[in-house]
Amino acid sequence: MPNAPHQKSPVPETGVADLGLFGKPLFKDPSARALRRVGVVDVGSNSVRMVVFDGAARSPAYFYNEKIMCALGAGMADTGHLSPQGRERALSALKRFSKLAEGMGLSELTAVATAAVRDATDGREFCEEVEKQTGVKIWVIDGEEEARLSAQGVLLGWPGAYGLVCDIGGSSLELAEISGGRVGRRVTSSLGPLKLRDIKGGAKARNAHIKEVMQALADQMGSQRDRLFLVGGSWRAIARIDMIRRGYPLHVLHEYRMTRQSVRDTIEFIRKSDMDELRAEAGVSSARATLVPFACEVLSRLVKTIKPKDIAVSSYGIREGMLYEQMPQRLRDRDPLIEACRFAEDKDARSPGFGKTLYNFIMPIYKSAPAPRKRLIKAACLLHDVSWRAHPDYRAEVCFDNATRANLGGLKHSERIFVGLALMHRYSNKRENIRFTDLIEMVDEKTRAEAEILGKAMRFGAMLWMDKVDELGEMRWYPKKKELHLHLSPDMMPLFGEVAEARFTSLANSLDAQAVLKTARR
Repeated sequence: MPNAPHQKSPVPETGVADLGLFGKPLFKDPSARALRRVGVVDVGSNSVRMVVFDGAARSPAYFYNEKIMCALGAGMADTGHLSPQGRERALSALKRFSKLAEGMGLSELTAVATAAVRDATDGREFCEEVEKQTGVKIWVIDGEEEARLSAQGVLLGWPGAYGLVCDIGGSSLELAEISGGRVGRRVTSSLGPLKLRDIKGGAKARNAHIKEVMQALADQMGSQRDRLFLVGGSWRAIARIDMIRRGYPLHVLHEYRMTRQSVRDTIEFIRKSDMDELRAEAGVSSARATLVPFACEVLSRLVKTIKPKDIAVSSYGIREGMLYEQMPQRLRDRDPLIEACRFAEDKDARSPGFGKTLYNFIMPIYKSAPAPRKRLIKAACLLHDVSWRAHPDYRAEVCFDNATRANLGGLKHSERIFVGLALMHRYSNKRENIRFTDLIEMVDEKTRAEAEILGKAMRFGAMLWMDKVDELGEMRWYPKKKELHLHLSPDMMPLFGEVAEARFTSLANSLDAQAVLKTARR
């Protein structure tokens, strides 16, 4: 695997590159289609995981995802060897993954091994055994390469992200700087929970060691006061517990935000809790739960040392970084949210391509909207018809549920709810008496009202147009006069029946405006 980070031109943090609002989709381009189904394996110190990516090339779906907790690095501090039981379990897992890949028609699996295998005296022997028995070649990467790939995984979901990526594995911890779509300085350390667990002298000795190593890392990386991106299973386990402590209703880890104070409060909450009960409530495996207290010690010192502005959890890491490695630059520059929505429209909508027509039709209402809001409007228009197969009685709720919990990158939790609400109102005028009240209350009333307007605009536009025709009518919005005009050609008038008229009036009422029908063309 190459060691130098790819150079790329800066992309805004929203991920919206200067490619036009509706540039040509790349998921059908030959170079992108080569990434349609990609299998990667991460042989870590604690777990061995296979992920098969499929779907939209820029923001692929997880076609298959399986993890086996092997603890390859357990006991290495004393023996210098991989755990015998861990080796046996890892080899068994890799045999299974190889067979699954064959059944899925994958040409090959790209496999990398990290700290445990690279540090163990029998690491090379293990890799040779795996290749002999499975045909899978394992690439053993050094700590800086591991940091780079993890940082690239973050860039897969946040194309213009800036700040510090911290990836914690079983036997190591890596830091990488990202800015302007590029990976900068990178460092590695032995601050993994498996290694910390083996330190003699108890908590006092561990904390002294963590403090010393963390300060050395901070000295190497320089000032880092921007966003901290947390990558790795132990961080995700802590984030799940933070959600429980806060009573946070949206259980999506990707882009979940924490503050330094919430980290401190959650670490104290973990210390005082019964770990077995907490593990069961958070859905954390017993093998992972045993490492959480050690990860808490590291996170506490990390936050105290670098003092980040805010903290974001990334579900994307080294495996997604391996996929990003294979992407052509023009694909990397695309917005992962929009590419995923376009793929969903192409696959599931009744009239693929109509999302662009709908977007253009309703945009007069949003002429002055900022670019981040237009981006969400575009995503909603692309998704407006992908759930049409759901039962009519539940379609609105299905739309909301899909938008808020879907595997979509480049989308904050508040933005998920905005898009979900808009899609709900695409199929329903009301949102009372639904089971998502706790989620809806996560955004303010102004946001809810804006989502309702967008939903009603899509609801009306989808009824008026049934094909990718965008020349026969238009809306004009006069905010000062509080008038919403609809201009239709004579050919379009038969579509403007009673229900369409009612929906147009409902949209105008949401804007606190008068609905005006114009039959003459401009």
